[in-house]
Amino acid sequence: MARSPYGNYGHAILTAGAMRTPDRVALTYCGEQSFTYDELNRNVNRRANALLAQGITPGQRVAALLNETLLVAEVYLAQAKIGAVTAALNSYWPVETLRDVVAASGCTAFVYDATVEQVVEQIKGSLPGVTQWIDARELTGDSDEEPPLAGFHDDPLALYYTSGTTGLPKAVVHTHASSLATAQIWLDVPRGPDSVFGTGAIIWGIGFPAIVGPALYAGMRLVLEQDWGPANFLRVVPRERVTHVSQIPSFYAALLGSAEHEGVDLSSIQVIMLGGEPLTATMLDRIKDRLPQAGVFSYYGQTEAPYTCMGRVDDGSTPLGSSGRARTGNAVRITDPQGNRVIDEVGEINLAGPHRMAGYDGLPDKTAEVLRGEWYVGGDLGTLSSDGVLRVLGRREDSILKGGVWSQPVAIEEAASALDGVAEAGAVGVPEGASEQRILLAVVPRAGHSLDASKLGLALADSLPAHQRPDHIVVAEELPHSQDASGGPGKLLRRGIREQYGHLPA
Repeated sequence: MARSPYGNYGHAILTAGAMRTPDRVALTYCGEQSFTYDELNRNVNRRANALLAQGITPGQRVAALLNETLLVAEVYLAQAKIGAVTAALNSYWPVETLRDVVAASGCTAFVYDATVEQVVEQIKGSLPGVTQWIDARELTGDSDEEPPLAGFHDDPLALYYTSGTTGLPKAVVHTHASSLATAQIWLDVPRGPDSVFGTGAIIWGIGFPAIVGPALYAGMRLVLEQDWGPANFLRVVPRERVTHVSQIPSFYAALLGSAEHEGVDLSSIQVIMLGGEPLTATMLDRIKDRLPQAGVFSYYGQTEAPYTCMGRVDDGSTPLGSSGRARTGNAVRITDPQGNRVIDEVGEINLAGPHRMAGYDGLPDKTAEVLRGEWYVGGDLGTLSSDGVLRVLGRREDSILKGGVWSQPVAIEEAASALDGVAEAGAVGVPEGASEQRILLAVVPRAGHSLDASKLGLALADSLPAHQRPDHIVVAEELPHSQDASGGPGKLLRRGIREQYGHLPA
């Protein structure tokens, strides 16, 4: 029996939109090019037919190292249509990591763009399993007809990689079905016929099914930039009248910590999605003071189960500090060390739904550790209220033990961020893994402010219990953040704070 084309990610995300609203603008690239849904679909078809002409076959694993955001969108969608499995490589990886990831991926073809030619030359000789090296500039076939579709439903669509904070990044297998389930994100968020989603180069990896797919699936206009840092954000939002954005709270610490945003028209922004880090009351207040018209949503998920929970936090419908409730079709629960479901107690966060990964590629033992029946259990701690509201407390390894009491660093960071003149704060326990730790707090001043560590310590002694009071405070120019291609700061790296300043409390 023929398989439905709507089970193919590329067809369901893009071709269906081209049939529904062919003349609607689907994508604007760096303010220079715009494509309707029909035009974008034809461009993707040309690349898909060119891949087939190169000999790429359904089920073949194709590594993709692409920096140019338009190429990412077109090549990923083209490979989805023809059933090739995309290994979504991170251009921020060191060359050695890139080589080892590709060697472990089972890829026999490698697509790249002009920005990474030198890197490709460095790794070619050490990857004998890769027999096809394809410059994406060559994928310009003449035919814009729909290619023969392959890859449907539970067939693998892509390998998306974890951050790799310990060891080699793990390859997370997502299927056409799980990625289509993720694409329904924006159906759960207010939007209109003129909604415009703005983003940058973070669309490689899990950012693709979490950002590009949902925007096109929902019929929005996707504004793709190469850089989505604060400076370009301030140029693009008024130019394109961007209405929807998805970032981490650290972005707004950087954006609002300087005076550059003052006087810039950001009135078009209607929805701000925030995840990846805790959103403090202080930061929410700063965002709403600057963007009073915007609804602020918190979300929670991981590469293995993206955007599982969501809730609006600025209007009282979802308590601040929580990540909302499970989205339609998804589920969340908290379990104790014995695996029993608990309510209003701290335990491990379990996520379930059709958006969940199929497993870690080539790692059956690791897969068995985190996939427990229908649930994904990834090591985050939290609580769940009786009415289903999830509060994420953090990673087990981030917990601080002082005075015989466990704390999550966000409580300390929130108290510090609320003090006048503090733009950002990061707290860690030192020494790492000790049965009794001291608390190291690093803070960054807001533009035009200076901070005195001793005065901050006195203020925090008044607002925090003894087991959460910092033992040493460092005033830093900046805190360490991951590089995630967003153009702004990535997630706060607490281990970097420990590595840089951990000797000081002693």
